[in-house]
Amino acid sequence: MRLILLGAPGAGKGTQAAFLCRKYGIPQISTGDMLRAAVKAGTPLGLQAKAVMESGGLVSDDLIINLVKERIAQPDCAPGFLFDGFPRTIPQAEAMKAAGVKLDYVLEIDVPFDAIIERMSGRRSHPASGRTYHIKFNPPIAAGKDDITGEPLVQRDDDKEETVKKRLDVYSAQTRPLVDYYSQWAAKDPAAAPKYRKISGLGSVDEITQRALQALDA
Repeated sequence: MRLILLGAPGAGKGTQAAFLCRKYGIPQISTGDMLRAAVKAGTPLGLQAKAVMESGGLVSDDLIINLVKERIAQPDCAPGFLFDGFPRTIPQAEAMKAAGVKLDYVLEIDVPFDAIIERMSGRRSHPASGRTYHIKFNPPIAAGKDDITGEPLVQRDDDKEETVKKRLDVYSAQTRPLVDYYSQWAAKDPAAAPKYRKISGLGSVDEITQRALQALDA
């Protein structure tokens, strides 16, 4: 099972990725983790990436693709892999296609942006324990207070509405076009292209997982 998971920030990709990786016995590969591992291992590509990051630059698509090829050649990727947050842009997708990286499925978890804004901007957390709440879906017993300690809950900067909207704008501009890229490729050249599947990301975690499994078995 060689899989790309697509979806906007807050669509629930992380939760579903963890489940799918357990189910299929495959590693989850995110570019951030992969970069950190290569830097830590001191591989030639890792050293190259480290130099770029230390100078404050962005790691080039070529370097990322080479890191991906190095990563998926490792033994734990023999049964497959799940790419999370990669590719992020059309050039990365093109480079992966050109490098002959074989994929089985592209699964998009689709959640309307207004639902994502409600989901993320309603989150509150208790910094000391890491307990999380949601003002609508999982409210604390007393508004704005942790259930156990009674201490005030905070809203992380990442979850503030304006931040969420900015992240969704970046997703719309850079990553959303991948949905069209993969669905058009699948329609044009079904033999070579990964199968493209889209599921709704609304509902309970279990419902979404069932949809994902049905899509991948179809």
